[in-house]
Amino acid sequence: MPDFTTRPEIRGTFGVVTSTHWIASAIGMSILEKGGNAFDAAVATGFVLQVVEPHLNGPAGDLPVIFYSARDQDVGVLCAQGTAPGAATIEAMKSMGIEDLIPGSGLLATVVPGAFDGWLLLLRDHGTMELVDVLAPAIEYCKHGHPLLPAVANAIASLQEFFEKQWPSSAKTWCPDGTSPRAQSLFRNADLAKTYGKLVDAAKGDSREARIDAVRDEWRTGFVAQAIGEYLSEAKVMDVTGRRNLALLTQDDIAQWRASFEEPTSVEYHGWTVCKTGPWGQGPVLLQALQILKNFDIAAMDPFGEEFVHVVIEAIKLAYADREAYYGDPDFYQIPVEPLLSETYGRERATLISSQASLDLRPGEIEGHEHLAKAAIARAARKIDVLEDPATGEPTMAHLTDVKGDTVHLDIADRWGNLVSSTPSGGWLQSNPIVPGLGFALNSRAQMFWLDEGSASSLKPNARPRTTLTPTIACHRDGTKLAFGTPGGDQQDQWQLVWFLRMVHHGLDLQQGIDAPLFHSTHFQASFYPRTAAPGEMMIEETIGRETIEALRGRGHKVDIAQANTVGRLTAAKRHPDGQLQAAATPRLMQAYAIGR
Repeated sequence: MPDFTTRPEIRGTFGVVTSTHWIASAIGMSILEKGGNAFDAAVATGFVLQVVEPHLNGPAGDLPVIFYSARDQDVGVLCAQGTAPGAATIEAMKSMGIEDLIPGSGLLATVVPGAFDGWLLLLRDHGTMELVDVLAPAIEYCKHGHPLLPAVANAIASLQEFFEKQWPSSAKTWCPDGTSPRAQSLFRNADLAKTYGKLVDAAKGDSREARIDAVRDEWRTGFVAQAIGEYLSEAKVMDVTGRRNLALLTQDDIAQWRASFEEPTSVEYHGWTVCKTGPWGQGPVLLQALQILKNFDIAAMDPFGEEFVHVVIEAIKLAYADREAYYGDPDFYQIPVEPLLSETYGRERATLISSQASLDLRPGEIEGHEHLAKAAIARAARKIDVLEDPATGEPTMAHLTDVKGDTVHLDIADRWGNLVSSTPSGGWLQSNPIVPGLGFALNSRAQMFWLDEGSASSLKPNARPRTTLTPTIACHRDGTKLAFGTPGGDQQDQWQLVWFLRMVHHGLDLQQGIDAPLFHSTHFQASFYPRTAAPGEMMIEETIGRETIEALRGRGHKVDIAQANTVGRLTAAKRHPDGQLQAAATPRLMQAYAIGR
């Protein structure tokens, strides 16, 4: 079996941190070394990622966290996905001329900011340290600067003219001297430093929990919410398509929302219990794909051969077709999670995989929900006229572009047995103007709602958009525990699936599997504006080999060949039964690193 490994495995017994930026990983490790646990380290890492990768996430973005708690001996999910505004109805959108798709940028695309409250709830209930200590590194990097990534500099440069003409508050923050900052120059965000500092100053109370809750209240009802509310009541923002839009989000919406904990969804697969979020995220598609793939002898397949790629791609198509039909916020829609994740249903779906590539969207028919499958098929066939919007979406190869938004990821394991996996996103510098005085932008997650009635992900007041954010925890019956995930929009669960299968069935270690050639499908409708699909198309790295690529084309796949080391951005952390810890990070993001000892 070829070995594509580019980096050494990180191993130790004290702690490991891996993330999409070396500075964030180093900060997480420093928190562990100060006596903090994996939850403390995750919060500190998450806040630093908001500073050093502002084109990929921000304080007003979205946050799913899945974790294993050594204290509780259980897996949990933190949902910090903000909900649609109370005034966000399909009728309201249509009255403003938004007929088919919610814009990918601008105020109409904004839902309640979730990330900040989510990180604080995680710290309060599972961390051990004070907020002032875990926020200090992010504040320091805001005040004193950090080396600006080339991707951030390029994104700002490409949008500078638009910022100056339409989003002056963004121009002030990202081009403070009237010019876009140079790559690797020290970049500072004084307003964000002040915002974080004022929030920390609000930490009053007789207990650590009370002090954290006081800061959550300050965000929700104090100066932050007031600044956002005042801005939204006056702002008339032009999105990048040239259309002006008003906000539906209000200060009241922010005041009423809170992050929360919930149970994961899970399936058993070859000795592993694989845990994901509920269907408000796309995570269950990985679980559905595993149930389908139980019906094939994956271990007997060459993990770099055409049979393996073909079967996995076809399973992905079937699982994602169900995502398009059935996933949404279970607080508002009756989502048939149990039948979708059953072995019986997986077995039925597996019979649809033939030796040839399917070019059709094929959601299954779940009794009592047949209308949702029909609606998804009709929606995919509909032609929608869209306006080009270079500053929105989370495209297939976002790490190779300079403008479109994307995501970050982190995985952490500590010496006590805790593991944390999180995929923060949203609130990109491209998504909305900077809120004056706060130093951060609002999110654009509402673009994932549909504006047709009767869909499981139709726009509805106070509902969560069905997101692509999907970290993973997997626990083996021998005691091994694993945290993993990746940025990448619709590709997140695809890359994770390929990596996990190669680990389980072919023995690839963390870094081996991350570095091995990856692939994904673009067959189904994308989650981001303009919601396009490419039936039968897939992308694969050229290092898989010409023989495999030509064989896939012979099966009817429309294969796009990607350069080596350009598909996938995984990180992972593992705890072995003997207490040894392990971590790895993708080489495809030059700034992603794993640290441990």
